[in-house]
Amino acid sequence: MPEKPPPRRSDATRGAILAAARERFASDGYERTTIRAIAREARIDPSMVMRYYGSKEGLFDAVLDVDLRLPDLGGVPLNDVGVVLVNHFLTLWEENHDALTALLRVGVTNPAGARRLQEIFRDQLLPVARQTCPDPEQAPTRAGLAASQVVGMAFARYVLKIPPAAALAREEVVAWLAPTLRRYLTAPHP
Repeated sequence: MPEKPPPRRSDATRGAILAAARERFASDGYERTTIRAIAREARIDPSMVMRYYGSKEGLFDAVLDVDLRLPDLGGVPLNDVGVVLVNHFLTLWEENHDALTALLRVGVTNPAGARRLQEIFRDQLLPVARQTCPDPEQAPTRAGLAASQVVGMAFARYVLKIPPAAALAREEVVAWLAPTLRRYLTAPHP
């Protein structure tokens, strides 16, 4: 098996910039975040931030570039759709906690962040709704309802850390949310 090449220094620098930017945008909001503060936190010169991302807007776009890596539900029985999606989202949040928490915080505090969060869920969850929805015209509404559950739980569990939501075992979260997601995506129109 061939050896994996060592990471390039530029990859490490980009990673440090993105990590610092996520933290700053999440805690300070877009308007109050400065390139200098990000560079200081990343322990680099501010010119390096500009070199890699061009501007504060370019860096903001890079921070908000999130792939939800949603599973293909084509072969999943409709009764299992909710379980598969809730497990997927819990894993995604637990593996990418900092990036997704920053995305939520920025989405709540900044209009551009809110638009980006809307785009992510529209572009990535809508195809899932189209795969499972009995009426294609209802897919956007159903995707929005599913997003409300997923984002709501993530916000309560990982951002606000509301004790009852944060204390739930994974299996309990799945048991509570899966039937709701399944209903939103697969049930006949009420």
